[in-house]
Amino acid sequence: MFSFEKIPTRLTFLTLILTTFLASLQSGPLSGQVNGDNWITDFSKLTVPLDEIVSGGPGKDGIPALDRPSFETVREAGKWLANADPVAVVRIGGEVKVYPLQILIWHEIVNDEVGGVPVSVTFCPLCNSTLAFRREFDGRILDFGTTGLLRHSDLVMYDRQTESWWQQATGEGIVGKYAGRKLSFVPAPVLSWKEVRRQLPDALVLSRETGHRRPYGQNPYVGYDRRRGPIAGLFRGGTDNRLPAMERVVALEGGERPVAIPFSLMREEQVVHLEQSGEGVVVFWAAGTASALDRERVPSGRDVGSTAVFSTKLAGHDLTFEAKGDGRFQDKETGSLWSLSGDAIDGPLKGQRLDPVAHGNHFWFAWVVFRPETEVWGGGR
Repeated sequence: MFSFEKIPTRLTFLTLILTTFLASLQSGPLSGQVNGDNWITDFSKLTVPLDEIVSGGPGKDGIPALDRPSFETVREAGKWLANADPVAVVRIGGEVKVYPLQILIWHEIVNDEVGGVPVSVTFCPLCNSTLAFRREFDGRILDFGTTGLLRHSDLVMYDRQTESWWQQATGEGIVGKYAGRKLSFVPAPVLSWKEVRRQLPDALVLSRETGHRRPYGQNPYVGYDRRRGPIAGLFRGGTDNRLPAMERVVALEGGERPVAIPFSLMREEQVVHLEQSGEGVVVFWAAGTASALDRERVPSGRDVGSTAVFSTKLAGHDLTFEAKGDGRFQDKETGSLWSLSGDAIDGPLKGQRLDPVAHGNHFWFAWVVFRPETEVWGGGR
């Protein structure tokens, strides 16, 4: 069985493809890996066909989740993070924690606590999905690990308490005791390190001192997001040609139908207003964030920008916004100036903060395979 611990430090995407292919030859059907990993999962309960789930190469916990993460200050992290580094930001209560994708790309799951709330922050590189969930579930606190398995190229997680399997892209239990149940999302927008340093100087940043030896800062999936589509052997879903398979989209649920906004249109518009379940939301886009899946060094990836999503209701106002450049936005009602992180930095509402809305920045193929009813904002191409 291929072991993630044996990955060479200078790893390329082609190496990953090769090791995944060799692992699939060695392990054969999914049942071989399941039996070899000694699961206690209740396989009598499932919501998806098991033949949709395939080996990703490493076995159970072969990609190690971080369970006791350590943190450092923004000033300390500035010694190794570059302006364009993509980082996931979780704000709960008065606490802000930052999770660089250059670390998450090697671990995929961080079990943590923010503002007194147990959360898991996750990243599936093959789907470009950065999502966070509450770990409080069914009267207990769950800890998540990697199964070493994929469904439609997306990370299949498991909780260590019942060993139920969970689909990362949707937060849904698919096999085991919690099959058919769903985790609660926590907003975790991916912003640039420059934006965090400028706007969130008191944040805590996930440290590279993880207890594991990894070439943090290096991208093991060089060139992946320049492909025309996902890896055929790891993706068994259908195609939807309304958008290119590897187009990044802002994916939102909560309305009558899920909505996906292409990054290519967000780059042009920079601000998009939507209504979901009768409530107004606004989507911001700003340049300056590198793709974690492009060049050998994460911060050297091409600029794909960042998005953030917020409720438009605040302090008795229903706000509408326009882009003002440099990742800044102005509401038309009060003239206040806002940052990409949702903070009012000037004007009558200075010091206020917009309420964030959970969303994903998935590759199109990786979102629409789970939500085929998705409406594409701005139409197809």
